[in-house]
Amino acid sequence: MKTKFAILLSTTSLLHAGAPELGPTPMPKPEPWIKPLIDIRVRYEYADIDAKDQSNALTFRERLGFKTKKWNGFSALVEGEFTQVAVSDYNANAGPDAFPYDPNNSAIADPRNAELNQAILGYDGFDTTLKLGRQKIVYDNAAFIGNVGWRQNEQTYDAISLTNKSIDGLTFNYAYIDQVNRIFGAEADSPLTTTPLFDNVQDISSSINAINASYTGIKGVTLGAYAYLMQFEDKENWENNTFGMSVKGDVFGVTLYGELAWQDQAGFNTDQDAFYSHFVASKTLWKQTFALSVETLGAGFKTPLATIHAFNGYSDVFVGGRTEGNHNGLTDISFSHTIPLFWGLKWTNVFHAFGDNDISTNYGWEYDSVLVKKFNDTFSALAKFAIFESEGDPYITKQFNKKQVGLPDTTRFSVQLDYTF
Repeated sequence: MKTKFAILLSTTSLLHAGAPELGPTPMPKPEPWIKPLIDIRVRYEYADIDAKDQSNALTFRERLGFKTKKWNGFSALVEGEFTQVAVSDYNANAGPDAFPYDPNNSAIADPRNAELNQAILGYDGFDTTLKLGRQKIVYDNAAFIGNVGWRQNEQTYDAISLTNKSIDGLTFNYAYIDQVNRIFGAEADSPLTTTPLFDNVQDISSSINAINASYTGIKGVTLGAYAYLMQFEDKENWENNTFGMSVKGDVFGVTLYGELAWQDQAGFNTDQDAFYSHFVASKTLWKQTFALSVETLGAGFKTPLATIHAFNGYSDVFVGGRTEGNHNGLTDISFSHTIPLFWGLKWTNVFHAFGDNDISTNYGWEYDSVLVKKFNDTFSALAKFAIFESEGDPYITKQFNKKQVGLPDTTRFSVQLDYTF
């Protein structure tokens, strides 16, 4: 027996001879207390708006900051935003105090700027995320509250916001917004009285209660509801109370989305009621995505805090009417097609047809094309083209002379590079 045991020990020793000794299991790297935030974008943009001179802009935008590691649920984030103008042959649409300012040139809303973009004290705990300070807020598809991320200077809010997920499948959001920090930069902060017909002031004092909720507890379906109660100190014509709901789900392989909303205090004089609807059907086949969309705004329905660039065409001709509420209604019927190309390129083409909410007038049509290349998780490139052809039917009512006017023919083209770390 002793002999067998000795042989067994000897065999075991031979099997392990030459095998490396196992050291202690390496520990994962601890999360750093301070994480830098770097977001750099360079863009060339061309604009040609009928009755205006052609414009060319070359701008550089940096967002630089840091965020801290969570400590007992608490964290902080600070971020500055800086825009330099290398080619200034355009009108930044931010008033005479901003650079560049040339009212004869086509508008490209990217003024020179240096400002505090975000400053947040946050807390995570008890299924709740709480944020206090200057922050980015985007609800749903940004049709009502967004950050206008296409422009170099994004829109942020001085607010307290919370997100709660304590009920399974339910996400509840609430924000009280004390000030809206718009896209026009710190140099646009001249009082409204200095330029009576100029509305693009940067900081708008407000009293906004925003409630937004979504529910995914039903398999394959997402339900949404919201109430946005908006009051503004220097922009009373923006005031509105908007209530809406949405549903998204798949039916026979087609993704369907529907949204309905009602608005009190619509119109430039806040004396109207108006309805909103948006319906989308999309289908992916052979790695290509096809989508049909119909969006309708009743006359005077306004969305002053929305990322409007994402909706009614990249020419941005409908931005003013949707912001101010001085339009005669809008129906946007669009068809889009997205296809992956060679070398990781993704190409999207969109065709829009525009009329009023009764489709009794014809505002015009638009063609948009976007080419995107993502090189890695930090570096991407984009080219975007938009052409709007107007039919001349009146869309907005100018408030100083009550004249109804149509929309101008507009062409835009841009190329940009993005780096995010």
